[in-house]
Amino acid sequence: MDSHMVRERHAIRLEDTDGSFSCYADETVLKAMERAPGFGFAVTSGRRISVGCRQGGCGVCRVQVLSGAYRTGPMSRAHVTAEEEAEGYALACRLYPQGDLTLRPARKPPPQKTTPQTITTDPKA
Repeated sequence: MDSHMVRERHAIRLEDTDGSFSCYADETVLKAMERAPGFGFAVTSGRRISVGCRQGGCGVCRVQVLSGAYRTGPMSRAHVTAEEEAEGYALACRLYPQGDLTLRPARKPPPQKTTPQTITTDPKA
């Protein structure tokens, strides 16, 4: 990379907040958030993106991109399905901005417990 080139930088904002933090196009949103003042607390007014494994496997940093252009790296389909990815869901540790982004923290809800049902059949029927 030419030392005279300027790295492209984008503003990342969380939904319903006034603050933002900057993220280079070649770094993940999660890495930029960790670099932000207050480790993301101050700029997000308490609405924080959680941090886990930082490698796309745990799903803790799941977000939904509400606006802006981006690309993603490999993510576990256990945490972001192809359908969810098409709806803008991604893992912040695998999310690279290609423009300014607005995000919503989107932790995946735990699987719903189902109550076992007993099915009886009437042998006389």
